[in-house]
Amino acid sequence: MAYDEILAERIRSILRNRSEVTERKMFGGLAFMLHGRMCCGIVGNDLMLRIGEPGYQTALKRPHVRPMDFTGRPMKGMIYVDAAGLQAASSLKSWLAKGITFVRSLPEKKPKSSGSRTGKKVVARKAE
Repeated sequence: MAYDEILAERIRSILRNRSEVTERKMFGGLAFMLHGRMCCGIVGNDLMLRIGEPGYQTALKRPHVRPMDFTGRPMKGMIYVDAAGLQAASSLKSWLAKGITFVRSLPEKKPKSSGSRTGKKVVARKAE
């Protein structure tokens, strides 16, 4: 499944100054990792966001938000925000901040063995 490259560039432009953020292709789309933990991503035209259980029910009450059901079952603490809910730059920044805040609240991740996969550093690209 292809992902929305324009949305990817918008996310990169917001996250580019964060040295702890990397990108990795996963879920048939693109994921943005914070200290090795998935924070957000893009599946098709939707923003996939990890917000955790505390903010999950509140987020689902907002327009353009639905549970992440990639596997056919909703994943608690994970949501999709459709393109209509991301049109304003302030909306995208707000959603990304929620994901970053949640992932930062998690306990530190133990380092993996030397065979672990690494992501690509987030770098904003200039529009051609």
